Amino acid sequence: MQRRAALLLAVGAALTGFALPAAWAQEAPAELPPADAVLYESVDQLKALAEKGPTILYFHADWCPTCKVTMTSFQARWPEVQPGITLVIADYDAETELKALYGVTYQNTYVQVNADGTKAQIWNGGGIRALNTRPIFPS
Repeated sequence: MQRRAALLLAVGAALTGFALPAAWAQEAPAELPPADAVLYESVDQLKALAEKGPTILYFHADWCPTCKVTMTSFQARWPEVQPGITLVIADYDAETELKALYGVTYQNTYVQVNADGTKAQIWNGGGIRALNTRPIFPS
């Protein structure tokens, strides 16, 4: 179900127009897995990922200039993202039911998903800074 970020090199290009860098699969300290990025598949996928750690759903649109800048930043600076986070990239235009489920009305929106699939928090923008400060880690 979950694909390692390194496998998104080819798939990410089709979704965003960018090739995701190999650095997305770099090793993290032993106590936490490296930050990961996967493409959205299902709500069940989100729940399974969120049971393992902070899971952030990112609503991306190919036509969105802000989303393009965000993806470029992720490519260049992914090693700066704190370990343990999984970023799930969803197509803003295609995932209408998912947007309704979480109350998303704007592309470049992030939703942290609880293990039961509910919304922990939602925000717009912020890129890597937000990924490093917003996720709620379980105690």
